[in-house]
Formats: sequence, structure tokens, C-alpha cells
Amino acid sequence: MADLVTLPELMLKNARDMGDQPGMRKKHYGIWKTYNWSEYADNTRALSMGLASIGFGRGDNLGIIGNNLPQLYWAQIAAQCLGGVPVPVYQDAIAKELAFVLQHSEVKVIMAEDQEQVDKILSIKDQLPNLQWVIYCDPRGMKDYDEDHLKSFADLQTEGRAFDSANSGFFEAEVAKGDANDVALMCYTSGTTGDPKGVMLSHQNLVYCSRVFIAAEGIQASDNFLAYLPMAWVGDTAYGLIISLLVGATLNCPEGPSTMMRDLRELGPTGIIAPPAIWEGMLSDLQLKGVSSSPLKRKVFAYFSDVAKRCEEHRAAGTAIGTGLGFARWLGELLVYGPVRDQLGLRRARWCVTGGAPMGPDTFGFFRGFGINLKQLYGMTEVGGLATLQPNTEASPDTVGVACPGLEIRIADDGEVQLKSEGVFVGYFREEAKTAEVMSSDGWYRTGDAGVVNENGHLVIIDRAKDVGKLGDGTPFAPQFVELKLKFSPFINEAVSFGDGHPFISAMLAIDFENVGKWAEGVALPYTNYMDLSQKPEVITLITDEVRKINQGLPEVSRIKRFVLLTKDLDADDNEITRTRKLRRGFIAEKYGPVIEAFYGGATDVELRLAVTFEDGSESFVDAHMTIQEAA
Repeated sequence: MADLVTLPELMLKNARDMGDQPGMRKKHYGIWKTYNWSEYADNTRALSMGLASIGFGRGDNLGIIGNNLPQLYWAQIAAQCLGGVPVPVYQDAIAKELAFVLQHSEVKVIMAEDQEQVDKILSIKDQLPNLQWVIYCDPRGMKDYDEDHLKSFADLQTEGRAFDSANSGFFEAEVAKGDANDVALMCYTSGTTGDPKGVMLSHQNLVYCSRVFIAAEGIQASDNFLAYLPMAWVGDTAYGLIISLLVGATLNCPEGPSTMMRDLRELGPTGIIAPPAIWEGMLSDLQLKGVSSSPLKRKVFAYFSDVAKRCEEHRAAGTAIGTGLGFARWLGELLVYGPVRDQLGLRRARWCVTGGAPMGPDTFGFFRGFGINLKQLYGMTEVGGLATLQPNTEASPDTVGVACPGLEIRIADDGEVQLKSEGVFVGYFREEAKTAEVMSSDGWYRTGDAGVVNENGHLVIIDRAKDVGKLGDGTPFAPQFVELKLKFSPFINEAVSFGDGHPFISAMLAIDFENVGKWAEGVALPYTNYMDLSQKPEVITLITDEVRKINQGLPEVSRIKRFVLLTKDLDADDNEITRTRKLRRGFIAEKYGPVIEAFYGGATDVELRLAVTFEDGSESFVDAHMTIQEAA
């Protein structure tokens, strides 16, 4: 395998060596359809030759938009076979967002899942001067479209097979031209502070990171993974597609986003990577089920949750678990922990990894205590998605792990974390100046994160360097620390904290509409919509109690003094958060400026006119009246 330097070469090796073994599955109408490695390679080859037949070739970029589908993964490798570069974009992005990324990346062909995605592309086609073809995978609803630049996936493959027959040796020659340093993938950053940037990653970048992860977790050909994360996120490629190509493991695509949890339980993957928001959502669901269950079940769950917490504390401290606690842990495995893992679909998972954002220690400890091997990693798109990883025996909510083999970490004089490895990206597409900004003169990537390496060699991330500030009295203030604590409540979905330069900490909170809605039904509280529910006096009392409980677990200087319940959730369509649910703090501070003024000006009420963006890009305005709450 040492001679194989590109992803298409790895795919062809799997087709030769394990052609009859499952390479990919897709659930459709409740039935899993399996594609073995031979079928995987045949479909990719036909698609690659179809792209060649319509003029796609070396140096061209291929846009990809849709949910996780075998056809879209084949499209990534098909583009690479020809020396092209796949550019996956977020499937839930509105047309206005897509216009920037697809125009900036100069895509020549777009591979779209279905009519919904095609419609978005057609609405912005006049802004995409390089676009020549739009290929759609699902033909439903496409019968009456007569645009001459539209073509179905099936027709493109048919044309590709004809092209292949007429051009013997063309495919093999194109694949052979591939080099480890060729750009293999372009992922756009989330754009928390400005326009997204196209991160160019080579075959070498991606393969290095995936090989490190495979070695750390002992991944084998018999392993199964669920491909459910957005294809636009580098982690979906690094921890799914490329691992599958390297070891022959099977990639499984769920039926759709709404069936993901059900498909997860059915599949029972041997490993899973999920951002903190998903783990927090799982925990919220469990907590809510506990609240609504019978008194006996609540007591049993609460008791064994406490047992799990105490056992995890012993593990973290390296102290022995006593006989009595050990017996309770054994009994809890039979009655609670095992059934919960089974319900979550993690009964066979040897490792579970989270990354992309900090995770609260309470959430982390809960899953660890229930026997789930949850660990944290640290990485970003510019380093192929992986820089540090926690060993099984050193998992902790306080660090993000140790440097991966072949990667170096240094902390700059200003506290910024800087990295150097084979995974560091080629550069930003058409952005040489911005590339230079994040690369030091001696070849280190500047992450923009503030952190330290502790005495055990683990990296500790404090916050984004630009977000770390100080309260008015000089006390350090890290917004993420406070926000993580607040989001541990099952009734709080999003939190934005303020305090830099101010005398105390305040926060804007968005309720978890589903969980608070279930709570409201349980107490017979009627409501009409999010705005109505969030401003109910009973809900304000509920959240006030939650904030006060959270305050008790915070140092006095970090406690929230004032907060407000938003009348709408933070939304990526409204530019308040990114598609990966990272806060756009600068935009939020500007948009909600009157709320911040009310926090620190002593006001008790605030009036605000909020812009709301719909899926088609149109805007409307909603007038909101919010009351500032005291949490002291």
C-alpha cells in the first residue's frame, strides 16, 4: 500500500483485493442496499468517464450538494480520478450562501441530490459563470425541466460507459497521473468572522490524518460506520470515506436526516464521531424521558446515574472502586447502562469521538460513566481534521488529547496554539494573502485558538484567542466556558454570553423548543409557536430556575447576573450561527446590540425588530418584546 498515493488508487486496490466485500450501503424505503467494492469501483469509473465525456478534467472543480448518498461519494472519487477537485457544500444552505461558495470555487459541474437542490442552483445560475452542467441523482420531480445543462446521474453513467469503451486505457492513464500532492478536496470554512475560505487539502494531507486515526483506534475491514454528518465538513471525509478506502471498512448512508437515530440503532456501528451538539441532544432526550417516566424508573435511573458518576470520578482520579460501588456498577450495567447504550445504537461501538467544539464536563462524564468510550479530539479543516486525540485510558473533559504521531505543537508568546504536520493544508483557494496570514515564516499553522500543553502532554484549549477577554475588574472571561454550562440544561438549546469589559456576565438564551414543548404539554400549558412559548411566564420561571442551578456550580465571578430569553432560536439562515453551529459573535453583538445595552444599562425590557430569512432567501421582520431577567 506504500506505493498507493491517491484515493482513486486505494479504491481500485479494494476492488481487486476484496471485490465481493461490502464497501458501501444505503438505506432506501427501509431496506439496506449493499454495494460491494467491485460495484463501488464500477459505478465510480462510469461516473468518472461520464464527467470526462462532458469536458470535466484536470484542474476543474466539482460542486457536490445533498445528503449522504453513495452517488455523491462516488462523485468525489470520480472527480479525483480525472485530476479534478470535489467541493462539497452544506445541503441545508440557502441559495444566497451557496452563491458565494460555488462562485468563488469556480465549479464547472455540480452534482446535486434532488429537485430541491437543483432548484437552488437554478435560482443562482446567473451568478456562476463557470458552471456548465448540473447533474441530479434523484429523477423524481425532474420530468418537466427542459434546461439544456441538466442531466441525470443515470444518463451520465451511461454516457460514461460508452466513452470508456471508445477510449480504451483513458481511465487508467488519468488515474496514473495522480500525485500525493495533488489537491484532493476543497472544504470551505464556516466563516465565523467573514466570508468562508476554500481550504485545499491534498491526498497526502487526508491520508496522513486518516492513517493516524486508524492506528490509534485499531480500525479493521470488518468495521461499520454511519455516514450522516454533512459532506461539506472535513470530518465526514477524513473519518468516513478515507478510512473506508484505507482499510476496506463499510460506509453506511442513512435513509435521511430524520431517520438518522433510528438507523444508528439498527446499524450499531463499531465507532462514531459526533459533534458535542449531538451528544448534548442525546443526553437531553434521556433526561426528558427520565422526567416523564414513572416514579420508580426515575429513582432507578437517578440512582445508577449517580453510581456511574462516582465510578467515573474514581477512574479520572486513578483511585480504586470499592466493593459496594463495584457491585452497584455491575448491577447498573444490567439494568440501565447496557439498555441505554443499546437504545442509542452504541452497543457495539469500541470508540466514540467528539470534536469541532468544546464539550461540557457533565455531558462528557455522563456518557463515560455509562460505559461509552467517549473521547475528545482537536482539529480543524486546515489540518485535515485531526491534530490531537485522547488515548482510551486518558479521556478527560478538560483536554483535547495528545499530539498525533508526526504532529508538533507549540504555544506562541501570546498563547496561540500553532501546529506543524503532514496534514497542514496546501492553502486557501485564490487567497494567497489569507494563506500567508495563518502560516508562520517557519511553516507553522496558526490556529487562532488560545491554549496550553499541560504537564501530561495534553493540549488544553481555552477558547478562540480573539474571544478571550476580561471583565471590568480584570477577571479573565472565556465565553465558551459559561455557554457550555448553560447548554447542559435540557431546556436550553443555545447560549451567548457577554462580559468583556463589563462589570458582570450576562447571557442571551434560546430555549430547546422540542424539550420545553414537551414540558409544557406535561403541565398543560398551551402555546402557539416558539415566540409564544419562550415568553410564557411559566417558561421564564423554568429557565430562571435552571440558570440559578447552573450558577451554583460556577465560580462566583463566572455566574450569570442577567439574561433574556430570545423569541427565536439562533439560525444559520439568519447568519447568527454557522452551518456547524458555531456562533458568529461579531454579527450577533451587532444584531442584538439593544439587548446588550439593556443588560448593562439597567433596563428591564427591550424592543427589537429581527430579520428572519426563509429557505428561498427572502426576508421578513418580526417585532419582539423581551424582558430582562435577574438570575442572582
